[in-house]
Amino acid sequence: MDMDLEQKAIMRLREAADTSERFYKAPLIVTTSGGKDSSVCVALAEKAGIDFEVMHNHTTVDAPETVYFIRHEFKRLEEKGVKCTVNYPHYKGERVTMWSLIPQKLMPPTRLVRYCCSILKERGGQGRYITTGVRWAESAARKKNRGIFENGHSNPEKRVILNNDNDDRRRLFETCMRQHKAVCNPIIDWSDADVWDYIESEKIPVNPLYECGFSRVGCVGCPMAGTQGRQKEFSRYPNTKTHISALSTRCSRSGNAEEKCKAHGERERQAATFSIGGWRTGCSPDKWSSTTSY
Repeated sequence: MDMDLEQKAIMRLREAADTSERFYKAPLIVTTSGGKDSSVCVALAEKAGIDFEVMHNHTTVDAPETVYFIRHEFKRLEEKGVKCTVNYPHYKGERVTMWSLIPQKLMPPTRLVRYCCSILKERGGQGRYITTGVRWAESAARKKNRGIFENGHSNPEKRVILNNDNDDRRRLFETCMRQHKAVCNPIIDWSDADVWDYIESEKIPVNPLYECGFSRVGCVGCPMAGTQGRQKEFSRYPNTKTHISALSTRCSRSGNAEEKCKAHGERERQAATFSIGGWRTGCSPDKWSSTTSY
């Protein structure tokens, strides 16, 4: 691995930490999902010698291995004096889980309707400066829409995204980010190989799921994992597939699902099937089918 990448990431973290202290009067927050990229960011923050906190959003559909890994890492960090916070999801003022959220939304998450991310994964850190393990190598969309330093304005037209550490808009960015969540992506230009090389060279502990053959660590059954990825996850965690299937069937029997069925171009007395996040659900206006399959 090019050690310049490490030094660049450390410089970004130090600048973000300094900006956080000056503008937010609080330490930089390093977010962690329990994945390898997050683990690298935490290790880099430790190596940078900055004052930082660590934050994890518990999605309620994390793999058990991820939950235990986060607990172990938080214990290690807290023994070093690092403040660690776990955020639990809320919706409409109430605590929720994925299992209580699906009936409220009347469908499981899909690739196009990922309501789960904003509720389960992206809470916390408001009015603070945070870091993420986002990398350009993960997708073309991230290469286009994500930078090293960002401000998290709710209006996309007012977001500031900087891809150059020496961008002459840096001062403008620091000014406009005061009232909004700001983001630093210190390893955004690292490749997968860079990440794994650094993990090996620095002996960084990572989620044990990687040793079980998983290339990604995230919510079990995430529609963004693709068909093969979900099948692998459901093979290891069959209860999750059972729960989602049961909830999908329950949603298909509701009046709202009937409207979904009609909206797919089916006449009132014709049976139909429609797909919800990869789950094909049979329905008819007279009797809802109880069969839901992936």
